[in-house]
Amino acid sequence: MKTIETRRTIRKYKADDVSHELLNRLLAEASRTQTMGNLQLYSVVVTRSKEGKEALAPAHFNQPMVKEAPVVLTICADFRRTTRWCEERKAQPGYDNFLSFINAASDALLYTQTFCNLAEEEGLGLCYLGTTVYMPEAIIDALKLPELVMPVATLTVGWPDENPPLTDRLSIEAFVHEEQYNDYSSNDIDRHYAAKEALEENIRFCEINHKETLAQVFTDCRYTKNDNEAMSEGMIRALKKQKFL
Repeated sequence: MKTIETRRTIRKYKADDVSHELLNRLLAEASRTQTMGNLQLYSVVVTRSKEGKEALAPAHFNQPMVKEAPVVLTICADFRRTTRWCEERKAQPGYDNFLSFINAASDALLYTQTFCNLAEEEGLGLCYLGTTVYMPEAIIDALKLPELVMPVATLTVGWPDENPPLTDRLSIEAFVHEEQYNDYSSNDIDRHYAAKEALEENIRFCEINHKETLAQVFTDCRYTKNDNEAMSEGMIRALKKQKFL
């Protein structure tokens, strides 16, 4: 069976170290991933020290694995290095804009996914932290990121000390559109989400959150409008601080 078919998010790690040799090999191998203009518009900050993890933890809501994982990787959209290259080679860079951020962020996320696939093939466990884009200013300060460098993804990395169950996924019929986008009818939504909503853990999720539907758990508890708007403002501030806006 392919590793991707059994991949799990790992939040608990053994105390065993991840060697510099292994990590560096995987980071190098991942650089063969797709990249815009062959510019590799990303950088990776490797955090191993206790002090470094403690500085990053508040930006990730103090999730325990940030401090407990042997390695924390912060993957950044980086137009700083390319801009400096241009400046040193009598070229006039024009990458302090939103499109350049999108290009660099796409490069960084492609690199992140390739690294994840390679690391999991080696038996390493990973947790992808979506919190990276919630409070980017704190990460920028903790890692001393210069202008034109923006954090977009964080991975905790280590040898798994748990084997959690596989999480559910929608069927391809829910997200694959032939030739053009076909909007979703009420019947489509019922069909695509029936299995997810029927899972015992999701029924319990509704009960403990005192919600009638699973969707309400997401809109009212997990990813609320107020939180989304507040964190959007924080991201815009960070993009301005890093000169992408």
